[in-house]
Amino acid sequence: MLAILGGSGLTEFATLRIDRKQIVRTPFGEPSGPLTYGHVGETEVVFLARHGYGHTLAPHEINYRANLWALHSRGVKRVLSVCTVGGITAEFTAGAIAVPDQIIDYTWGRKSTFFEGAEQPVVHVDFTHPYDEPTRELLLAAAQEAGESVVPRGTYAAVQGPRLETAAEVNRLDRDGAHLVGMTGMPEAALARELGLAYAALAVVANPAAGRAGSREAISLEKIGQVVDVAMGRVRRIIEKAVVRHGGS
Repeated sequence: MLAILGGSGLTEFATLRIDRKQIVRTPFGEPSGPLTYGHVGETEVVFLARHGYGHTLAPHEINYRANLWALHSRGVKRVLSVCTVGGITAEFTAGAIAVPDQIIDYTWGRKSTFFEGAEQPVVHVDFTHPYDEPTRELLLAAAQEAGESVVPRGTYAAVQGPRLETAAEVNRLDRDGAHLVGMTGMPEAALARELGLAYAALAVVANPAAGRAGSREAISLEKIGQVVDVAMGRVRRIIEKAVVRHGGS
């Protein structure tokens, strides 16, 4: 089964024909909300709003372990993550959609592994390529079929939040090789890998990162909302095509 993890701007999925909602208990606490089961076309999918269905959970407050565990426990094999980011380099302008292929983790204090505690063995998980390549290819093919232009790669810098970055911090991320900056990419991607979930992301560039282009003096939160509203329509079209392709595979 395929799951869609919605981020800021995608707390519901309009074309999902909802069949039922299910509250799932996990050993790691409560997920962000109930799992919403439904169909896109003839394909069954599960939807979960990462920040809660009322967008009440800040990035550092999300129970990433419970979210991923809940999906895995209900038979999900592939996860399409939707997130909003800031664009660091010139290629990633406001309104662009990217399918990142690498990630750098700057978060701290988050529960970032299922393998902890005295009763657990030490487990090392390969994370050389943090996003599942066949799932990335699925999203890229879906974008092409939908007639939507996407940037086919990029390095996502996962930062703690909830505040936005300083211009100096963005300069540091740029020097480190990051193209995008967001707050929810980790530990989500790593937890998906630990559970064997095929995971990839659609990253919507909501604004130039702090100190860049139109955000040189300050970031306009009003403009962010306008950009995301338009971009999410494009994201939905891509996901619809991806769901159909997944169902036919």
